[in-house]
Amino acid sequence: MEKEFKELTKAEEQIMQVIWEIQHGFVKDVIAYLPEPKPAYNTVSTIIRILETKGFVKHKAFGKSHQYLPAITKEEYKNYATDKLLNGYFENSVESMFSFFVKKQKIDLKEADEILKLIEKLKTDK
Repeated sequence: MEKEFKELTKAEEQIMQVIWEIQHGFVKDVIAYLPEPKPAYNTVSTIIRILETKGFVKHKAFGKSHQYLPAITKEEYKNYATDKLLNGYFENSVESMFSFFVKKQKIDLKEADEILKLIEKLKTDK
């Protein structure tokens, strides 16, 4: 059964990227990985608690302190976000999405060639 995710805000996603990278840490550890200017401790703590409510983060209690860890993998969220993008903006057409990125020059010819080789390899591996 596929997990249901709630949408992440930009700030929540930034915090999740750090938690995925460090795998576990306290609020101060998350803040240390954020770019300058550093957000306030209470801001990061609040966002992490929201992420926990949404099911993205879990914690281990150490006295009054909490160590936070990802409750879902980055891969799981990447699959969700990609599917949402594909279904919401490209009518579930990989070709349409690929064409969009090529037209926007987000994919150069070398990358396009590598993607096509990967597709061919996937076809032959079946």
